[in-house]
Amino acid sequence: MPAIPSTLEDCDTLALATRLGEACKARGVSVTAAESCTGGGVAHAITEVAGSSAYFETGYVTYSNAAKTRQLGVPEATLATHGAVSREVVEAMVAGACRDSGANLAVAISGVAGPGGGSQAKPVGTVWLAWGDAVTQWAVCHHFGGDRHAVREQALRAALAGLIERLEGAQASQEKSL
Repeated sequence: MPAIPSTLEDCDTLALATRLGEACKARGVSVTAAESCTGGGVAHAITEVAGSSAYFETGYVTYSNAAKTRQLGVPEATLATHGAVSREVVEAMVAGACRDSGANLAVAISGVAGPGGGSQAKPVGTVWLAWGDAVTQWAVCHHFGGDRHAVREQALRAALAGLIERLEGAQASQEKSL
């Protein structure tokens, strides 16, 4: 497979979703998405690919803190202590999405898409993403530029690219150990 472009602006969302589907089918992996600021964009992109029901069964749009707690089991104390846009929350979202859906791999996204809602500590464009399963998660914070649409699109592409990297990286690790 070709490398994922170094700048997400160079990525085509449908191409990323197609590549993700191929990686899932080749490895027998199911995925889910727990989304806040992208509002279901990841699930939409994944299901644009014909045959995606073979590896994607359900997604979660948990825009409010109450939904994050109710649907994904994110502890209220975690939300109160760290805020919805934080490493701790997206990691809990990943774990909860995998537990509830039974998926092998999840991505979670929570951010400040704008134009309002930002703060000095978390300005507009701050987006936390996490990938993993019910036990282990990896998280990263991005600071995307542009308007609301641009922030959401960049977060969507980063989410898909991260899923692909985890799937293809796991395959490479397995091949090295043989």
